[in-house]
Amino acid sequence: MFSGAYTAVVTPFKNDRVDEAKLRSLIRFGIDGGISGFIPCGTTGESPTLSHEEHNRVVELTVSETAGQVKVIAGTGSNSTAEAISLTRHAQEVGADAALLVNPYYNKPSQEGLYRHFKAVAEAVDIPLVLYNIAGRTAVNVENSTMERLSKIPNIVGVKEASGNILQMSEVIRLCGSDFDVLSGDDQMTFPLMALGGKGVISVVSNLVPDRMSAMVKSMLDGEVEKARAMHFRLFELCQAMFIETNPIPVKAALGLMGKIESEYRLPLCPLSPDNLQKLKTILERNELI
Repeated sequence: MFSGAYTAVVTPFKNDRVDEAKLRSLIRFGIDGGISGFIPCGTTGESPTLSHEEHNRVVELTVSETAGQVKVIAGTGSNSTAEAISLTRHAQEVGADAALLVNPYYNKPSQEGLYRHFKAVAEAVDIPLVLYNIAGRTAVNVENSTMERLSKIPNIVGVKEASGNILQMSEVIRLCGSDFDVLSGDDQMTFPLMALGGKGVISVVSNLVPDRMSAMVKSMLDGEVEKARAMHFRLFELCQAMFIETNPIPVKAALGLMGKIESEYRLPLCPLSPDNLQKLKTILERNELI
């Protein structure tokens, strides 16, 4: 159902308000670059500091601007099951193609609690759901046995795998089968994950280079492994640069240097350190982006 390169799109701000014009421009830039879809209101979109009204507006705007040209997988996860249901219902109402549900964070639920949380959201909506397994941000990992159980729920169709554990990724592909879409949650892991049978990536770096990331993923989907490997290594330094500090600080700094948005954040996120900003400039210059 979901294969290709999807952009976890940033939320541009200007004077602490969502910059809707710049968000629309980023979406058009991604579509022109061949991207398969967008994830508004994910971690890269600074969802923790968006009000509910802003969150819903960003999803609505993304659906409107894409106009059915590519897919929209709205970030609707929460550590409150009731809130996740509410956000996911809104995404369905405004026409999102699917929703992305991050592990409930801070609560540290058991595996049974995780299963019941995701099952409750799935039963409350009709749209497909993609889970987002990232223990590094949520303090809890959806174990493969739990993922296998969840994959049997009809509208839970895939997972954004950001564990960083290639063994876990391999096992979830084996257990859940080819109809369950495993997408990389880490740009640098896209090539090896797709070599195991992953379907693509939910990408940060494609905010900057949608054409390069979509071409690499397409090459893998087309079985052009050597071509994709070469692209993987050309992208590697840029992918690493996106995590010299906490995401989305570097990607927003890079977009600012490229003139695409204001490099504005909401606390507790703050601008890159001067040393890292200089490193980022050097990498962007080397990659012919500024």
